[in-house]
Amino acid sequence: MSEIKILWADDEIDLLKPLQIFLEKKGYKVEMVSNGYDAIEQLKENGKFDVIFLDESMPGLSGLETLPEIKKIRSDVPVVMITKNEAENIMDEAIGSQIADYLIKPVNPHQILLSLKKIIDNKRLVEEKTSSDYQQEFRQLLMEINSGPNLEEWVEIYKKLVNWEIKLGGSKSEQMMDILAMQKKEANSEWSKFVVNNYKDWLDGSAENPPVMSHNLMRNKVFPLLDDDVPTFFIMMDNMRYDQWKIIEPILKERFYLEEEDHFLSILPTTTQYSRNAIFAGLMPSDIQKRFPKQWLNDNEEGGKNLHEEEFFKDQLNRIVRREVKSHYVKVTRHHFGKQLADQMTNFLSNDITVIVYNFIDMLSHARTEMEVLKELAADEAAYRSITRSWFLHSPLWAGLQRIADKNVRVVFTTDHGTIRVSTPSKVVGDKETTTNLRYKVGKNLRYVKGDVLEVRDPSEAGLPRPNISSTFIFAKEDKFFLYPNNYNYYHNYYQDTFQHGGISLEEMICPIGVMRSK
Repeated sequence: MSEIKILWADDEIDLLKPLQIFLEKKGYKVEMVSNGYDAIEQLKENGKFDVIFLDESMPGLSGLETLPEIKKIRSDVPVVMITKNEAENIMDEAIGSQIADYLIKPVNPHQILLSLKKIIDNKRLVEEKTSSDYQQEFRQLLMEINSGPNLEEWVEIYKKLVNWEIKLGGSKSEQMMDILAMQKKEANSEWSKFVVNNYKDWLDGSAENPPVMSHNLMRNKVFPLLDDDVPTFFIMMDNMRYDQWKIIEPILKERFYLEEEDHFLSILPTTTQYSRNAIFAGLMPSDIQKRFPKQWLNDNEEGGKNLHEEEFFKDQLNRIVRREVKSHYVKVTRHHFGKQLADQMTNFLSNDITVIVYNFIDMLSHARTEMEVLKELAADEAAYRSITRSWFLHSPLWAGLQRIADKNVRVVFTTDHGTIRVSTPSKVVGDKETTTNLRYKVGKNLRYVKGDVLEVRDPSEAGLPRPNISSTFIFAKEDKFFLYPNNYNYYHNYYQDTFQHGGISLEEMICPIGVMRSK
């Protein structure tokens, strides 16, 4: 650790000599001055101080009067206010001036040392402790991943991995991040096997405890809330992963309290066309096609695939709730639509349920593939989370939610599917009718590496429409992405490390749902 320089301003400078000696023995360099004027001059002449200790009740220029002058010279330097005065208004003013710490006299050496460690060494100590804790849990997580976990255990494993990813995300320990990435890769390998073995049983009802999935999410998790006669806002963030939810959640908790955090599984393919339509219709895609033959479009048909969500949703309401429910549906695909939504939020309080579909994260994911500047801004998962958090904090959606936060409302925050950063190419051969998605394919006479995919030769077994009599679906496992042999190397480099969805991974399939109430 390089030498830490401290500037200490106190009119009782002689009494502080023992503290100065104590700190210098610990490796700190301490410059003592007896008043605020000298502190300001010292800072002007030698601005290279790491921390300033400031007595509040000095004669001439008080600590509170010295503080803004210090901030004019060095706005970034942490200031610790020390005072005999325990008056609440003094504390409020000091804290409001963004001091780093507040100590009441008499102070002992260990109080000062603790304050310094919190300010100077906090990040390093947290990083070291986090890395140490992950090393201790690594073996336990590895055992859990390879112990044949059931679905609930898989969800807990995924949550633990995301928790460590977020904790280690700000760490400088590349070694720990590499180990975690390898462990996550192993988890996705085992999860893919688990899904292959259980997916059809979840759908046909033969599983002992079938999970909540896209097509029964509303029935199980949302419609029961309408019995409370509390206006419900159902927020659908397209393509939001669990880690992005955990980054947004603390912001929401500033104005709402979390009633429940739960999860559901996205159906396959983990794409908007299939999973979100299934959520709003309350039906598997093959049943949507039967009930709404004119509205449903297969992959190879021209036209928007999610243009009838409101119609699907109202049909599901009538089928399942079976009473009059006042509802409203709005989809936000542009920033100015979001601003209009924020202005109108209080108008929706008379509705039983207001559905808001927000497309920003999905658009960010696709734009990142195509735009170099976004590839740099969202280079990895940690950067992707950071952009998501920054966007949400300044978004019209958050502005709108704050306008209803002091009302008696419930907010359900969820997604339709997640996304995964792909890194392993898998060759596939199809005809010109084969779909273009990199994580799933539907077509005739597909040729592929069998170990890389879940193959569904009879789409009806997976609740999927059959575009042609010989159509087959294949879903990429783990972090694989499909490439055709033509221009293989070019497209390998182009799509390497991009965020894609449609296949089988923890990130794509395990979706968060947070239920919140006004504070």
